[in-house]
Amino acid sequence: DNWAFLYAQRLALKQELPLHVCFCLVPKFLEATIRHYRFMLRGLQEVAEECAELNISFHLLLGYAKDVLPKFVVEHGVGGLVTDFSPLRLPRQWVEDVRERLPEDVPFAQVDAHNIVPCWVASPKQEYSARTIRGKIHAQLPEFLTEFPPVVCHPHPPSCPAEPIAWEACYSSLQVDHTVKEVEWATPGTAAGMAVLKSFIAERLKSFSTHRNDPNKAALSNLSPWLHFGQVSTQRAILEVQKHRRNYKDSVDAFVEEAVVRRELAENFCYYNENYDSVQGAYDWAQTTLKAHAKDKRPYLYSLQELEQGTTHDPLWNAAQLQMVQEGKMHGFLRMYWAKKILEWTRSPEEALQFAIYLNDRYELDGRDPNGYVGCLWSICGIHDQGWAERPVFGKIRYMNYAGCKRKFDVDQFERRYAPTH
Repeated sequence: DNWAFLYAQRLALKQELPLHVCFCLVPKFLEATIRHYRFMLRGLQEVAEECAELNISFHLLLGYAKDVLPKFVVEHGVGGLVTDFSPLRLPRQWVEDVRERLPEDVPFAQVDAHNIVPCWVASPKQEYSARTIRGKIHAQLPEFLTEFPPVVCHPHPPSCPAEPIAWEACYSSLQVDHTVKEVEWATPGTAAGMAVLKSFIAERLKSFSTHRNDPNKAALSNLSPWLHFGQVSTQRAILEVQKHRRNYKDSVDAFVEEAVVRRELAENFCYYNENYDSVQGAYDWAQTTLKAHAKDKRPYLYSLQELEQGTTHDPLWNAAQLQMVQEGKMHGFLRMYWAKKILEWTRSPEEALQFAIYLNDRYELDGRDPNGYVGCLWSICGIHDQGWAERPVFGKIRYMNYAGCKRKFDVDQFERRYAPTH
C-alpha cells in the first residue's frame, strides 16, 4: 500500500530492471529514543521479509542518505531513484542533499505516498483552517482515494543478492536515549497494525462519533503509531472504514475528517510554513496577543523536569503526561489541555512550545510528525483560533481549565488509572 513503491516497480518493470529498496538508518533523529527506533526497525524486518518473497532486494544502509545512497546508486548501476515525501524540514533537507550528489544521468522522483491527496496537489498555499482545506480535499478524493494495485513478484532479479542484515547490530550504530522503554500495547509491523484497524472497525468504530472525546471510553482507532511509521497506510484505513458507512455514517464521516482533512491540514501547514515548530509560525494576531501578555504573572512555574515527571499540582495533567510516558500515546482530547497548561505554567510562549514539542517527540510513538507540531502550535499559539475573551497569559488564545474537563468526562476515573505508584 505504497504509491512510491508501486511507481518504482512500474518503472523497473518497464525497463526490465531489478528493483532495490533502501532504508537509510540515521544514528539519531530529533528527540527519537530507542522506543521509536525499535518500533521502526521491527516493522522494517517485516518489510525485508516481504521483499525477499517478492524477489526484491532490501538494503539497510547505515548513515545519512547523502553519505550512503549516491555511493549505492553508483556501485549497483541504479538507473533511477524514487523517494517518499515528508513536509518536515530535516527529511526535505535529506532529499535535497541526495539530489545534489546523484550522478547527473540518474532521474530522481518524489511521490507523496502517505497523504491521500498529495500535499502539493491538495493546495498550492498554506491553508488557514480545516474549513478552507476541507472542500479542496473532498473534491479530489474521487481521483486519489482508489484501491491499490498489488506489488507483484519481481521478474528481474539483481545480479548479486542483498547483504544479509544483522538487525541486532543495527542498534549499536544508534546515538539515542535507551531509557525510554518500548510500550507493551503496540506491536510493530504491518500485520499488527492491520489487526488494530480490524479491531477498530469491529469494536470501536460504532462509538467513534459519540465517544471519541472521552478519555475513559475505548472509541479511538489507536492507529497513529502504525500510520506515522508507514506500517499501515492512511489510505488503506479509509478504504476499509468507508465500507461500513451505511451502518455508521456519523462515525465514518468523523474518522475521515480527522484522518484525512485534519491530518492533511497539518501536512499543508508544515509544507508551506517553515516556522511550523516556532512561535514565529503563528499568525500575527496570535503573536501580538501572546507578546502583550508575556509579562503576566503565571499561577505556577514548572521546570521541564517537573513536567516530564508529571509532578504538577494538577492531577489530570499529571495523569495525561504519565499516560504518554508509559504508553507512548495520550488521548487526543487531552493533548490540547496538556499543551495549554504548559503555556500557563512556563516563563514564555517560546519556552512552552519548546517543552511541549520536546515531551511530545520524546514519548509519543507518533511524535516528530506534522500532526504533533501543529497540535502543539495550535494549542499554545492558537493557529486557527480567534475571538476568545482576553485573559491573563493567554490573551485572546482559547483557554482550557480543569473544571471544563470535569464537565465533559469523569476526570477522577482517568486520574486513578494513571496515578503515580509511589
